[in-house]
Amino acid sequence: MSYQFPDNFHYADTHEYVLEENGLLKIGVSEFAIDQLGDIVFLELADKGKTLKKGETFGTIESVKAVEEVYLPFSGEIVSVNESVIDNPELLQNDPIGEGWLIILKPDSTVSFNDLMTSEVYKSKVMPN
Repeated sequence: MSYQFPDNFHYADTHEYVLEENGLLKIGVSEFAIDQLGDIVFLELADKGKTLKKGETFGTIESVKAVEEVYLPFSGEIVSVNESVIDNPELLQNDPIGEGWLIILKPDSTVSFNDLMTSEVYKSKVMPN
């Protein structure tokens, strides 16, 4: 399988991606991680307006193989939740870095991507060949 690793994405060790857009952070799960999960049957996300700390979970992805939690790479307030992906988990499966984004976060402080991997580093980690 060929995965996309867009240059403007940053990745956490736990496979969440972050895309900064106009000071807000679009957060989802990498194509690689979604592919490893297999068929996704259920998705639960934290509510819009909820404020969470870095490292806290903001949702759960349930597949036929496993139940995985998703973690916030930054503290902040959830300003948008992708309701489409909750209603239709196939969106997450078919287009995790496009229509399958999970939340948009308003970070509570200046964002530094130093704790996250660049696309190149993440790709070398998950696709060592």
